[in-house]
Amino acid sequence: MDLVLLAVAAVWGGVTGLLIPRAAYRFAVRPEEPWRTACPAGHAFTGPLGGWWGPARCTPCASRVQTSVRYGDEAEAPVAYGDETEPPAPHGDETEPPAPHGDETQPPAAPLPYAPGTLAPLLTVLACLALTAATGSRPELAAWLLLAPPAVLLATVDRRVHRLPDPLTLPLAAAAVLLLGGAALLPGHAGSWTSGLLGGLVLGGFYLLLFLINPNGMGFGDVKLALALGVALGWYGWEVLFLGGFAGFLFGAAYGLGLVLLRRAGRRTGIPFGPFMIAGALTGVLLGALAA
Repeated sequence: MDLVLLAVAAVWGGVTGLLIPRAAYRFAVRPEEPWRTACPAGHAFTGPLGGWWGPARCTPCASRVQTSVRYGDEAEAPVAYGDETEPPAPHGDETEPPAPHGDETQPPAAPLPYAPGTLAPLLTVLACLALTAATGSRPELAAWLLLAPPAVLLATVDRRVHRLPDPLTLPLAAAAVLLLGGAALLPGHAGSWTSGLLGGLVLGGFYLLLFLINPNGMGFGDVKLALALGVALGWYGWEVLFLGGFAGFLFGAAYGLGLVLLRRAGRRTGIPFGPFMIAGALTGVLLGALAA
């Protein structure tokens, strides 16, 4: 394996992964709520694409923290940012926790952090490295690397609020079709664009059937996500499509069973299925790329 190619994939995963926390924070709202436009402290997002791209740390908040540390000013509480070691309140509830008891000289509790600060970038790097190691220098690698960051973003949002937003799922499906269509025009590719299109229709249709049978158990966002994942899995053939689709159900069932055994959930407790669909698709694509 070309070490330069792996290094490029790692850098790409790191750079794009660092852009995920802000977007995940903005998208992680209830269906009836608008996308967030400000950080937890109330500072409006600025930057490229209307503030959707940018670092996880809010610049005014970071400046305030540095000033507070430098001069020992405790009049304002620094805004905390970090990963998911302490999960935020469900459904993006931004109510602040009560102030600590005891010493009144301590600053009040900080607003909720972005989510997540470390996990999403790390997963993006690992996914890009795995895809590069399995695919090599074949043309479809460019498609996998471009599709990986939004897939991690979708998994992050779904994990937080059990929601797969249309501005992510539908463009992801269109991007999968276009990117793999371009890869099919180049020499050295190891898949079929036609089987990819059929795979998207088959997997999307299967999830649509599940949604119609049990709307409470399968969200329509999962149906839209299945279109993109089916295209990616179908690129390497029907065996990979079935394997990746089945792996998503297997991972989700194992997670749900684990929660039940740990008494952290009941049999009717809803779980975000998007991350398991994406993990299953990643497993199928990796195996398909290795076998191609």
